[in-house]
Amino acid sequence: MKHLSRIYISLIFLLLYAPIIVMVIFSFNSSESLSVFEGFSLKNYQEVFRNSEVIGAFKNTLILAVATAAISGILGTAAAVGISRMRARYIRRSVLSVTNIPMMNPDIVTGVSLMLLFVSAGTIIGLETTLSFWTLLIAHVTFSLPYVILSVLPKIKQMDKHLTEAAMDLGCTPLSAFFKVELPCIMPGVVSGMLMAFTLSLDDFLISYFVTGSGFQTLPIYIYSAVKRGVRPSLYAANTIIVLAVLVLLILINFVGDKDDKPKARKEK
Repeated sequence: MKHLSRIYISLIFLLLYAPIIVMVIFSFNSSESLSVFEGFSLKNYQEVFRNSEVIGAFKNTLILAVATAAISGILGTAAAVGISRMRARYIRRSVLSVTNIPMMNPDIVTGVSLMLLFVSAGTIIGLETTLSFWTLLIAHVTFSLPYVILSVLPKIKQMDKHLTEAAMDLGCTPLSAFFKVELPCIMPGVVSGMLMAFTLSLDDFLISYFVTGSGFQTLPIYIYSAVKRGVRPSLYAANTIIVLAVLVLLILINFVGDKDDKPKARKEK
């Protein structure tokens, strides 16, 4: 049974990662062929960085991801603190269930729902251009918030509540006690949540496709538009850059979590 389970797991990983590995390999192909690897070259990456449209889309993606991470980090931390301080258990569970809806909803449902909301609101207000960078930012914050909340809540539960009480006994106001005592204790969860929000915003396509306007284009949307005109090897390079960026961020998220858990594991021993 052990051998069968290992074979099964290996096949699953092969099916999951084989397309990504092939894409990364062919991003270094020296020829224009999409099926025959003729030699190692960086010309596809040079073509990507010489393309002004790609650079513009990449800058837009970074600006959107940073703004999403910052806003989601602030709102998610505030929401997690508020949820943790709710005394009624059924209210807390109800709020958590509502919070988790954006995570459980299919992306296409979230994207279409937000698009209809923005278009309706823009029509009522009388805006000429309804969809823009701001609607895209609101949408990204909406689906990123639950991940920040779920990253911060466990850190709040692990924190010693007597520390905040001791700070207020020593003269701190509730607000200063939060910033001086509580926030440093939960900071690993805040950082992990912000990195997760950054990662989700960086590679999102489906929701962005429905809520973005014509004047703002992210890298995933640019790649989708370019593929409709024909697949070029330079697109492999652009996709590889996104994959590597997401991989680095996921490693950082795990590193932050492991670094915070090591001292606790030592104390338990």
